[in-house]
Amino acid sequence: MFDLKLEQIKTLALYIHIPFCATKCVYCDFNTYEGLEKLIDSYINALNIEIQLWGTKLHRPQLSTLFFGGGTPSYLNLGQITELIQSISQAFQIESTMETTLEANPEDIRAEKLDEYQRAGINRLSIGVQSLDDRLLKMLGRRHDAKSALNAIEKTLNFGFENASMDLMYGLPTQSLQDWKETLDTALSLGLPHLSIYCLGLEKGTPMAQSVDLGELPEPDPDLAAEMYELTVKKLDEFKYRHYEISNWAKPGFESQHNINYWNNQSFLGLGPGAHSYIPGFRFSNIKSPREYILRMENNPNDTTTPRTLRNAIQVIDQVENISETTEILDTLMMGLRLDTGVSEAAYFNRFGHSLDEKWNDTIVTAISDGLIKWENDSKSDLSNRYLQLTQKGKILSNEVLARFFAVAKN
Repeated sequence: MFDLKLEQIKTLALYIHIPFCATKCVYCDFNTYEGLEKLIDSYINALNIEIQLWGTKLHRPQLSTLFFGGGTPSYLNLGQITELIQSISQAFQIESTMETTLEANPEDIRAEKLDEYQRAGINRLSIGVQSLDDRLLKMLGRRHDAKSALNAIEKTLNFGFENASMDLMYGLPTQSLQDWKETLDTALSLGLPHLSIYCLGLEKGTPMAQSVDLGELPEPDPDLAAEMYELTVKKLDEFKYRHYEISNWAKPGFESQHNINYWNNQSFLGLGPGAHSYIPGFRFSNIKSPREYILRMENNPNDTTTPRTLRNAIQVIDQVENISETTEILDTLMMGLRLDTGVSEAAYFNRFGHSLDEKWNDTIVTAISDGLIKWENDSKSDLSNRYLQLTQKGKILSNEVLARFFAVAKN
């Protein structure tokens, strides 16, 4: 189906998708499912097969980070998480200090589970709180309330999980600026080392989008959302968080290394239904259905006469895109500009063989004039410390900035 450049893959980030949820939130359009608990054991078996296939085909590369996402990874029991980590350690090279993240819902966080996570090798938790306002939590279809979310975070920090993050959302229907300020104030009082803060995107086909279309909920106000973002930037700066990516803030040393790998457009492998991967020259994703994924991965599981090769894993690959150099360049710009460090001129030149000015000069000059981007250390004679970065205005209007680069690439 495609020719992987195996010799280039020495290190990669690994994402493991756990598609199960107790209930699916009304705003969620991720590849997640409720009511499929009976499939979990079979799913773990199928996932182990895919892990081993890729580890063998890629010659057991070094993992830079490991991330269990979903869905709800904390829905799994300790035995299932441990089994997956052991399988991964057999298929890939891992270090005990490697960032290993597990997404968790507040209602799943208990002292005994925190102990289990640490013993299994999880050293970072990403807690899906989304709001600290009970009225908004109910509207979002979350199963926890603000009090239980705060208790979960307190338990996590007290138990010794120094590296923990909380997800929050703003720009919600009926959410006022004062509502958001109160949530931020409470969140900042907790002392978490990392916060991921996202503006709600109304995704077509979700129950929330349908409620807005029917007039049952007001449409979110983009101008109000921009005010909320500006308030967020101001408050987190006061608390000495580094705004290292458009939607992410961290205390020094607690930046998400897994996500930085994405934003630097480096190789990553996603396993499980609907998971996406990027390996130099290709983007590909797996089929979405957990049932179909299990069936295909367990096809002839007892056949010991035929060595398992990549063709077995290809059975679950749904879409493959051959990445042109232009697409790779645009991806590098699109993701790199999300970082506070921006796009490194030296790294860009080493990767693509030309400077940013050479290809994008007019676009860059105009965007600088409009106050959307800037050069950090603007010395064309010393590319090693030269970075193209979004301004604060550019972060708010990042989609517009990126659209300018895409428009030039199409011509």
